[in-house]
Amino acid sequence: MSIRWRVRDRCVQDWRNEDGSAIAEFVMVVGLLTVLTLSVIQLGLALLIRNTALDAAAEGARFAALADNSLTDGRARTHDLIVTALGDGYARDVRAVYGDYRGQQAVTVTVRAPLPLIGLVGLESGMEVSGHAAVETLDAARP
Repeated sequence: MSIRWRVRDRCVQDWRNEDGSAIAEFVMVVGLLTVLTLSVIQLGLALLIRNTALDAAAEGARFAALADNSLTDGRARTHDLIVTALGDGYARDVRAVYGDYRGQQAVTVTVRAPLPLIGLVGLESGMEVSGHAAVETLDAARP
């Protein structure tokens, strides 16, 4: 066998040698799984904040729609619920208005809050949710 073939065979054997490849594969797989896990946790956090703000807006709208309450009462209720559950930074922009929703006179409470992208840091006013409630009246029922 010539030297040329021996060198070629030696290079092929070295290339097929898998010593140390388990460590490299482990690092790549763990890195990928870490990124995937953190992404799922971040999505869960964003959904928690969105659902909490949405629930507070709906509760504030229901509170403001009661016959003896006003828009200020609903806005204050929404603000208090968000501050209690999420913190003051998520209750900076709460608005309540009377309007028409699906053909009925209704109260709409809108909350604009930061959308968390990395931990709790994110886009200011990146999320907007609204809660609606039909306005309660003390008038007699119409036929």
